Amino acid sequence: MTQADILKKVQAVIAEQLDVEESQVTPTTNIREDLDADSLDIFEVMNQLEDDMELKLDPDESIVTVQNVVDYIEKTINK
Repeated sequence: MTQADILKKVQAVIAEQLDVEESQVTPTTNIREDLDADSLDIFEVMNQLEDDMELKLDPDESIVTVQNVVDYIEKTINK
């Protein structure tokens, strides 16, 4: 799975979970500040990504932007 594929999936899940337009979800989007997400929202996004991508994710507080999520998933896949 390429980084572009991961980004597309992350954008779709974030848009669906946070009820925002996919066009608002760019790599530089700050999930908490720009999309008004709280800790529960981020948990739900990561949980959905785990289910959809069949991965076990254990993110920490360094997840700030959409690109952070993409990088984290890419690193997890390549372990």
